[in-house]
Amino acid sequence: MAEVVENGPTAPTENGAEISSPAAPTAPPMQTQYNSPSLSRKPLLLIEHPNAPKTTSRGTPNFITPLGSPIRRAIQMTRLDPHDAWLPITESRNGNAFYAAFHTLCAGIGIQALVLPVSFTILGWTWGIISLTVAFVWQLYTFWLLTNLHESSETGMRYSRFLQLFSATFGEKMGKIFALFPILYLSGGTCVALIVAGGSTLKLFYQIVCGGHGCSAKPLTTVEWYLVFTCAAVVLSQFPNLNSIAGVSLLGALTAIGYCNIMWLVSVTEGRLPGVSYDRVKPNTNTEWFFGILNALGIIAFAFRGHNVTLEIQATMPSSEKKPSRVPMWRGVQVAYFIVALCMFPLAIAGYWAYGNKIPENGGMLPAIYAFHGRDTSRAILALISLLIIINTLSSFQIYGMPMFDDMESKITKRMKKPCPWWLRVILRVMFGYGCFFVAVAIPFLGSFAGLIGGIAVPVTFAYPCLMWIRIKKPKKYSLMWWLNWALGISGIMLTILLVAAGVYVVLDTGIEVSFFKPH
Repeated sequence: MAEVVENGPTAPTENGAEISSPAAPTAPPMQTQYNSPSLSRKPLLLIEHPNAPKTTSRGTPNFITPLGSPIRRAIQMTRLDPHDAWLPITESRNGNAFYAAFHTLCAGIGIQALVLPVSFTILGWTWGIISLTVAFVWQLYTFWLLTNLHESSETGMRYSRFLQLFSATFGEKMGKIFALFPILYLSGGTCVALIVAGGSTLKLFYQIVCGGHGCSAKPLTTVEWYLVFTCAAVVLSQFPNLNSIAGVSLLGALTAIGYCNIMWLVSVTEGRLPGVSYDRVKPNTNTEWFFGILNALGIIAFAFRGHNVTLEIQATMPSSEKKPSRVPMWRGVQVAYFIVALCMFPLAIAGYWAYGNKIPENGGMLPAIYAFHGRDTSRAILALISLLIIINTLSSFQIYGMPMFDDMESKITKRMKKPCPWWLRVILRVMFGYGCFFVAVAIPFLGSFAGLIGGIAVPVTFAYPCLMWIRIKKPKKYSLMWWLNWALGISGIMLTILLVAAGVYVVLDTGIEVSFFKPH
């Protein structure tokens, strides 16, 4: 899957040092400027001197640039991987800032934001707002780091997948130990969670539309609603590549914006609950208080997502010396997260203002609105909220499933030495979709481990980008960027350790109701 075929995972360099590598196969004719790595699209590499003699020495074309120029050295250092033109993420490179905004917004905002007011019940007004602001700025900064690490300014190498960049920076062994599981969880695990959330909301939508009386003598069970959602997700997953689902991501982004804003507007319109209290929840012991704080910080940390697909989104864009891919990507991210801020902050603040400590810990805003305002709020509004959540979860399934599709197809193309035929691509995606459905049904108590497993994935957002920046860019020792990235990287690792410890404590303290194949 790598864009650069090298002899082992070598860290991307910024000083122009040569990297020895074996000869790579020649890229196939289908690898045009829209689906080939950025190095082949540099204008200087496509212009021959009109008076220069033709040469066939080692198959190297003639260039205007001097023999010892950085561009010429870059050609000697890099090799293009023809398999990338066959994979869903890098198959099409005609993306733009709008596509980046759609994908980033769809991946970055979702049902996890609905639980944000719960964190305020533990942290209170002041620390809740401060923690949310710090997390927002921190993850936006790591977004900026990733967009600048995607493509080396010295060599033109593009790292189109998070695991690829991590392995090239710290080694393949370190990548498998520290990055493989978090990436798989953030892709496959998120798809499982989306089936649970989407299927449950489908059931709720049915109950609202039917007025609670049932539209049929025998309504569908929870498992059957999961299956209905999975079938719809599998059908949508047949789009060939990441660029082709830009419209789906736009729809997912619009629906997420819709239900987040409707929820906080309903809460403000209906007003505060009688006798609402904003006093912090006081635990019985200091241990409970400490882990309660960690749980609240975990809720805020988990609310921000999408870093595991940032490099993949940027890989869909063309790149050149005059306009590297990081320019439109960063513009798209800025627009997306400006909108995220406009959704998340009012949702968290208005939710806590309206419900205080009475907001349900399991689900946050959605069950709060149904429990406290179900009778007063129009059934049409409740149905609209549910419908928007269903559409958003279906759309999010596509963007989080795409890295898994890419990984499966990469293994096939490397063996077949040709692109996956359409029928095999269909089979792979159907297998993945129904595999996620099986996990959702077979292990319904998996959500009890959400805090524990989610804590392991936190470094992808808050720590790894900072550490990779230090290793790749090598900022001057004791400079601002050196101190900042070391501080954030170490803080992110410490936060991970604490959140994992909190997850273990919650599992041991509350216990787990083990019930295979019996989803609630």
